[in-house]
Amino acid sequence: MAQQLQPKAKIMDKAAMRRALTRIAHEIVERNEGSTDVAFVGIIRRGEVLAGMLADEIEAVDGVRPKLGTLDISFYRDDVTRTIAPVLHSTNIPFDINGANIILVDDVLYTGRTVRAALDALMDYGRPRCVQLAVMVDRGHRELPIRADYVGKNVPSSHEEDVRVYIEPDDGRTAVEIWNVADEKSAAKEAGGVK
Repeated sequence: MAQQLQPKAKIMDKAAMRRALTRIAHEIVERNEGSTDVAFVGIIRRGEVLAGMLADEIEAVDGVRPKLGTLDISFYRDDVTRTIAPVLHSTNIPFDINGANIILVDDVLYTGRTVRAALDALMDYGRPRCVQLAVMVDRGHRELPIRADYVGKNVPSSHEEDVRVYIEPDDGRTAVEIWNVADEKSAAKEAGGVK
């Protein structure tokens, strides 16, 4: 019988994530001198959910709900040829991004490749005044010269670890956890999933 895998560490719970989002919302309003020219674009999947949560926070802080869009980067990734069948979602940016202050939102910043793909995809929709990046977790290990403007938490981690953001209701819980990749590979091999 296979053992039930557990995360190596839980580094943020629901309350900590809410506090981080509130802080980021205040930082965005301050840096952009209000929220009237700010629009959020969430990278599908969890970036989309976090963008909506940030828009809620901005509305509570500044009294104005920012425009909100979603971005699918499936075909902009540099590893798309290695993926057998990428899961496609639809991009939905129901506003003109030309001249806007775009806050690109994702859950975890790691190598920078997802953000690079998102920037390429975003530029197909127009030319924003600026693009700022908000992430819940920055775990380091950058392969490209990309940095976040707004970070919920910096989490130094090794390449053998996986930092995961979970958000209700999709994931059944709201938390940020560190998982050991080697443990998961070992459990998959035991179960016959990896040869």
